[in-house]
Amino acid sequence: MSKADEVFVAMCKDVLKNGVWDTDQAVRPHWPDGTPAHTIKKFGVINRYNLQEEFPVVTLRRTYWKSALDEILWIWQKKSNNIHDLSSHIWDQWADENGSIGKAYGYQLGVKYQFPEGLCDQVDHVLYQLKHDPASRRILTSMYNFQDLHEMALAPCAYSMTFNVSGDRLNAILHQRSQDILAAGAWNCVQYAFLLLIFANVSGLKPGELVHVIADAHIYDRHIPIVRKLIQQEQRPAPELVISRPITDFYAVTKDDFHLDHYTFNPFQDKIEVAV
Repeated sequence: MSKADEVFVAMCKDVLKNGVWDTDQAVRPHWPDGTPAHTIKKFGVINRYNLQEEFPVVTLRRTYWKSALDEILWIWQKKSNNIHDLSSHIWDQWADENGSIGKAYGYQLGVKYQFPEGLCDQVDHVLYQLKHDPASRRILTSMYNFQDLHEMALAPCAYSMTFNVSGDRLNAILHQRSQDILAAGAWNCVQYAFLLLIFANVSGLKPGELVHVIADAHIYDRHIPIVRKLIQQEQRPAPELVISRPITDFYAVTKDDFHLDHYTFNPFQDKIEVAV
């Protein structure tokens, strides 16, 4: 069975059984009808995925993995903050009339800094370190720029990656301040597993372990019946990730370079509202 399913089900059960409600607090998110969107949450959830064992995509319901990959490339490769550069519509409700989400996500990764190897952005600095200084314990990125928060449509949720080379394996920790488990739980692990896999390939390394650290892992009140139904679904075998050509240049990677063989998933038609 898919280990990603096992991790997702265990996280949901833990939050539902041991989580804390925020109904005694004023909350920022609201449902489209104006009702406050309350959550039950756990603090400090840690999920681990070994990419040598399988590619972590859930089978409980369909994960639109190509859209997930497209978004991560939009942020990390295109370094864009404009939805017109994105194939999906997941950011539409946060964009202004010009399509901008402000100084968020890709914008932050595209800012150039003076590093020892010269003037470059965070992504290029990481790629340089992985090839030229893999023993470094300082290979990381952060999109949580306090100076620019007031100019972001949404403060970054998944905001930092720390990379670590151990032997011939590239491992990474994804730090996330907040996660809507139903809407994004399966999505985020797929995205950053792809990023880790791509960075490993272009650096001549093998993809190792992705550790996903979530500060506030929550299930919204209106999502609870859907989550209870979802985790009862049949867990199916993990698919096989196929890479169609050698991956040597991060900026030449496209979503069409990948395919999931034997990806079977359960039909799941429940509508998922998103709190904003």
